[in-house]
Amino acid sequence: MCGIIGYIGNKQAYPILIDGLKRLEYRGYDSSGVAILNENKKTSIYKSKGKVSELEKYTSDKDVCGKIGMGHTRWATHGEPNDINAHPHQSANGYFTLIHNGIIENYSNLKKRLENRDYVFKSETDTEILANLIEYIYIKGKVSAEMAVRLALTKVVGAYALVISCKNEPEQLIVAKNSSPLIIGIGQEEYFIASDASPIVQYTQSVIYLNDKDIAIIKRDEFSYKTIKNDILSPKIEKLNLGIGAVEKQGYDHFMLKEIFEQPSSILDTFRGRIAADFSKIYLGGLLDVMPKLIKTKRIIIIACGTSWHAGLVGEYLLEEFTRIPVEVEYASEFRYRNPIIYKDDIVIAISQSGETADTLSAIKLAKDKGATVLGICNVVGSSIARETDAGVYTHAGPEIGVASTKAFTAQVTILTMMSAMIGKEKNIITEDKYKKLILELISIPDKIKKILLLNERFKKIAAMYKDANNFLYLGRGYFFPVALEGALKLKEISYIHAEGYPAAEMKHGPIALIDKKMPVVVIATKDKSYEKIVSNIQEVKARKGIVIAIVTEGDKTIKEIADHVLEIPKAEASLVSLLAVIPLQLLSYHIAVMRGCNIDQPRNLAKSVTVE
Repeated sequence: MCGIIGYIGNKQAYPILIDGLKRLEYRGYDSSGVAILNENKKTSIYKSKGKVSELEKYTSDKDVCGKIGMGHTRWATHGEPNDINAHPHQSANGYFTLIHNGIIENYSNLKKRLENRDYVFKSETDTEILANLIEYIYIKGKVSAEMAVRLALTKVVGAYALVISCKNEPEQLIVAKNSSPLIIGIGQEEYFIASDASPIVQYTQSVIYLNDKDIAIIKRDEFSYKTIKNDILSPKIEKLNLGIGAVEKQGYDHFMLKEIFEQPSSILDTFRGRIAADFSKIYLGGLLDVMPKLIKTKRIIIIACGTSWHAGLVGEYLLEEFTRIPVEVEYASEFRYRNPIIYKDDIVIAISQSGETADTLSAIKLAKDKGATVLGICNVVGSSIARETDAGVYTHAGPEIGVASTKAFTAQVTILTMMSAMIGKEKNIITEDKYKKLILELISIPDKIKKILLLNERFKKIAAMYKDANNFLYLGRGYFFPVALEGALKLKEISYIHAEGYPAAEMKHGPIALIDKKMPVVVIATKDKSYEKIVSNIQEVKARKGIVIAIVTEGDKTIKEIADHVLEIPKAEASLVSLLAVIPLQLLSYHIAVMRGCNIDQPRNLAKSVTVE
């Protein structure tokens, strides 16, 4: 959840660190800090509560010269957001300085042991405990800084991505990883350390993705890579496929708005190169080796969190319709705590934008331990989920910086559509004509989304009418129930308005009690097999003086006569309309949040990648 940046080389570190923290701020924005080693081998630490801009103000008159340093932007787990709890943290005697993303689960026991050895703690964080544990081993064992770190990490239970410096060995940085993302960028006699590629892409395209329980000792002209047990490793250097423009706003007011408007291209990029030129075949290379298992399996389990869980629900409808394989969709955060029944011939599909979601990673490990085949759908190349799973597919949506996911959802649904069609064709569940029609319909989706985006000003006008509402209800049937859930999530995430999504048929089983003349009800009511039922739901809302905002198929006249507002979307294959229907909901939420003065890209209490359980 926190953002990490580190640098060692021949440039001044501070500009790299502060710029990197700004690019990483979507990972946490409770507080931030930097530690810089100056030419006299002295480490200066500057920390500030609040956003990186507050740190920048605080350091404006400070000495920030130095060519080795580390920076951190925090999402609080242990201890409230304040200057003291901000990272970097230093050990009691000043030997070690470190920054940390993750959570030390056995921090309490470690703290008691250190307190028994006269250590006193200044902060409420688990990170300061780790700093002192390393120092204690370093002093008592009279070992090198590297060995002290490695020995300390053998005593730690939990997740960590770490950058560590030692005042007695000042010309190096030590980095380590377990269940929290960390990459190393390689330049000319310089190295960059970061939670993800966004802060280093302007400096290098060559990176190393650390594996769990790996450690690297980095000097300007020397690089050592090993496990925490001291087994020497050969680093695999990979190339980033990412330009600096992808992590900038490019004229948009917010990353979220940019990412909403990128969806025609992100969906296109997701299926580009995966559909035959004559539209006769879908080709997902990452699934070829497991296709025999996918065809034979008697059950698919989808595990995910948040928006990815909603995409998984759409995937359940798609897979069951086109493959006739039973599907269960599970919250990854609950999956491993209820002793789930998993068979060896089960297929488990893990969905995550970042590929680093801690709960999803834990669920993957449980499923693998039970012998299931685990597939991944994620956006970030080299991420933990991509490496932990048996096979999978990248979405190719490009970086998503806004905390509220938008293009990740549509890219994930695109992959699930392609996967469902491909399996269904292999099983002869769908005909050649149906298969080709699905492909052609999918190819048409980006242009149809472009048409919806042209209505942005209309969405803005409706948002202005209901920006002061206290509650919203979202209703949908079939494929649109998950879309209703996603629409409600977007609104509550960024505008802080209470919103709930429901299957429309369930309205009479409770939510109808909430409806009055102040309650906006967003209904996804495009023409499909349940159209008449959804019209009845709208009439029931209107009978109780509720306000209806309806998402309808172009040309719909019936609902236009009874709803307060209609937002038209192009006609499409029923199984693909969710890719269109979600766009108005994203824009409605965005404009309401802007008008309420909310922080769109960094909503309170949230962070983009949930890397702690």
